[in-house]
Amino acid sequence: MMTGTQVNIDGVTFGGPADYRITVKGALSRQTIECLQGMRASTKNRPDGSVLTQLDGRLQDQAALSGVLNTLYETHVTIVSVELLSQDEDCAAD
Repeated sequence: MMTGTQVNIDGVTFGGPADYRITVKGALSRQTIECLQGMRASTKNRPDGSVLTQLDGRLQDQAALSGVLNTLYETHVTIVSVELLSQDEDCAAD
């Protein structure tokens, strides 16, 4: 496993800290949220009665993002979207 390696694709650098927003279907249990590396969760009720949960937070690298996504997968949560909101300027310049 390589650590500290950064890959730059079209201005997006993989390997450093970044802020993410992950949207999933349904509400998450407190236990699941506690396993998501400090991400903040907020739920939204949609007009059709369904619920979406939005997870926002800073993750240290792609391994941390993978860990969050794997946790969601293992708890059978449907992932609607994953957004990169911002990344450290130092990482983006590489």
